[in-house]
Formats: sequence, structure tokens, C-alpha cells
Amino acid sequence: MTGRILLASGNAKKLKELRRVVEAAGISGLTVVGLGDFEAYPEPVENGASFEENALIKAREAVARTGLPSLADDSGICVDALNGMPGILSARWSGGLVSGSSVDEGNNDLLLAQLSDVPEDRRGAAFVSVCALVMPDGAETVVRGEWRGAIIAQRRGGEGFGYDPLFVPDDAAAGGRTSAELAPDEKDALSHRGKALVQLVPLLRALA
Repeated sequence: MTGRILLASGNAKKLKELRRVVEAAGISGLTVVGLGDFEAYPEPVENGASFEENALIKAREAVARTGLPSLADDSGICVDALNGMPGILSARWSGGLVSGSSVDEGNNDLLLAQLSDVPEDRRGAAFVSVCALVMPDGAETVVRGEWRGAIIAQRRGGEGFGYDPLFVPDDAAAGGRTSAELAPDEKDALSHRGKALVQLVPLLRALA
């Protein structure tokens, strides 16, 4: 085995999450590397119709480019009142239409506007994460994690990224806090991505 796994993402916070999962599982001898550790290559077009398809597109491209076992995550927020949207479009929901804001801020602003007339008891949502692990020999494993909760009317918290400041998990352990108010280890134990990644621990251990 190589003793290395590539997270096919340029998101430094996702990279930290995967490294925390590896550490928490007691996996020694496995180095988690990111796209920044390799010569840049054009991002593959994420034209899949599902989280599963897009995760596989990214992981397959990473294996082809680097020859390393590669893990890719495709994730988003699925809001009940919006018929499951933004879903796979979560990262680009505002389409750059909100000027003067970061991408995350623009996406959050648009989501809040779309839910402005929706009452509290109809603001249910779920974070979804699908992780695809693709091996150099072509073996593929796809796992899914979901995290139920609700969208609140204004941002709270400075941790996390994306829609975290608007999402209050149903979990009693969260105590009514948003996922942006949870410490990293608390979030890992509850989150959609944590639930997906923990399913891959036996395979990650085999790579060490």
C-alpha cells in the first residue's frame, strides 16, 4: 500500500475534517494529502444528476491524475420547503448573483430570502454528504451520510463553512446550536460528512 490517500478537494476545512477522522479512528501510517500537494489540473465538470455521480466524477479524475487512492465528497443542503433544493447545486446556489459577498455569504443570503415567508415548523432540512473512494485498481466504494435539522432565520456561529451558520441540527447533543457553533470534534461526531466518513474507516485502515 502507498500509505497515502488523496482528498480530491481544494477545501482546506474538508481536508482537516478527514485528517481528524483518521486520527480519531487511531489509524497510524496513513497520510492524507490534498490537491494542493500536486500539480494543478483542470477541475472535472460535475455534471452528474446526484451527489453519488458527482463524487465519483471527482474521485475517478483524481486517481487518473495522481495514481493514488482518492476520496471525493459531494455534499449540500436539501431543504424540505424547496423540494430538496439546493441539493447538488448548493455550492453555486446564488450563481454569483449577489455582488459584494463571498460565495458562502451569497448562497446563505439567497436561501434566507427564499425562506423568508416560510414558518418555523416548515423549515426542515438535511445536510447530505456522499463520499466516493476510488482505488487505482478501479475498485469503488460509495457511502452516504445525512444530518437532519432546520434552517433558522439568521446566521449564528463562526465555525464551519457553507450553510453551517443557518443549520440547527435535531440532535440533542447540539443543544440548539447551529453547526457553526459546534466545536470541530462535536461536529465530526454528528455531521453528515462524519457519518459518511466513518463508514470508510475499515478501508482507510487497510491503506495504512
